Amino acid sequence: MTFSRRTLLRTGAAAALGTLLPRRARAARDVITVTDVLGRRVEIARPVKRIVLGEGRQLITLALVHPDPVSLLAGWPGDLVRQDKVTYGQYREKFPAIADIPIVGRGSEESFSIEQALATAPDVAILSGGYGPSIRSKETIARFEAAGVPVVFIDLIAKPLDNIVPSLRLLGRLLGREEAAEKVVQFNETRTGRIRDRLAATRPVVPTVLMNAHAGLNECCNAPGRATIGAFIDVAGGHNIAADVLKTPFGPIGLEYVLGRDPEIYVGTGGQHLAGTGGLVLGPGVDAAESRARLQEIVSRPGLADLSAVRNGRVHGLWHLFGNFPLNVLALEALARWFHPKLFGDVDPDASLAVANQTLLAVPMRGTYWVSLNPPPGGR
Repeated sequence: MTFSRRTLLRTGAAAALGTLLPRRARAARDVITVTDVLGRRVEIARPVKRIVLGEGRQLITLALVHPDPVSLLAGWPGDLVRQDKVTYGQYREKFPAIADIPIVGRGSEESFSIEQALATAPDVAILSGGYGPSIRSKETIARFEAAGVPVVFIDLIAKPLDNIVPSLRLLGRLLGREEAAEKVVQFNETRTGRIRDRLAATRPVVPTVLMNAHAGLNECCNAPGRATIGAFIDVAGGHNIAADVLKTPFGPIGLEYVLGRDPEIYVGTGGQHLAGTGGLVLGPGVDAAESRARLQEIVSRPGLADLSAVRNGRVHGLWHLFGNFPLNVLALEALARWFHPKLFGDVDPDASLAVANQTLLAVPMRGTYWVSLNPPPGGR
């Protein structure tokens, strides 16, 4: 949807009310100064009740900090609706009002409509640069600010491991939900710290890794470099062979190069967006047996079947959207266990997911988010 008559009336009334509020009433609001992940200092008047998201997927991040994230949304792009229908359906089941939230873009920087966003009368715009406006969107930022709408940036995709904590804490301050945000921070930092500390103390031999992004969609191989989801490989104790040649966040590496490097471990990434393409399907609502069968078919293709990783059974699949997800520590735990099974035999991402579902997430994650051709006892 774009704007229903009911939505237009509601947002129009909100805009008019904001204009008519006495100056002293607006001044009575609690004004705080926050620093976003780009180092921008921004004044925000709390309470924040109406948010425009620059990227729909960040609803999940909001859901970790606020028990009813949909009640905060004035407008959002359609990327989550379009790219992850299962997750959207799960949120719609719990929060039916999500269907009435105005759509202000299709999930790209170019499609984001500043006119539609301003029409929703937001208190703040939260941008992230993944599938929407970025710091390069100077006109969009200027028009928000000229209309009196402060803009803050969070980031879970460009530097996900560096920016997850400041992003969560920023949201906690904006919403007056610092305690809830800190609970998520501690969940992430405790588990990430265990991996970092154990690797630093033992200094194990680092295995070579091929992370095949969107596995099975095209010929081998599209892969991440050192940024985005590729950064997880180093932190989990692996060596990303694609990072040795790529200068961009993602890019193609030839099969000849892959065969020459002959990585010890293969990790394919996939998601619901690959359903019907022959690619690796993982994520909400997906059965592990289906993912495992698809993974087996992909690595049986000419070229990949010759890799040592495949011959030795060190073949795994990982949900691609962990590269833009607030609980990315779950991916780190899965990778660490695959890379160093003896060192991290006690690390159980399934157990961590169960804790997150019980104590953190407004809508539990149900599905298959990681899979192995030869899973450890009791694991995937």
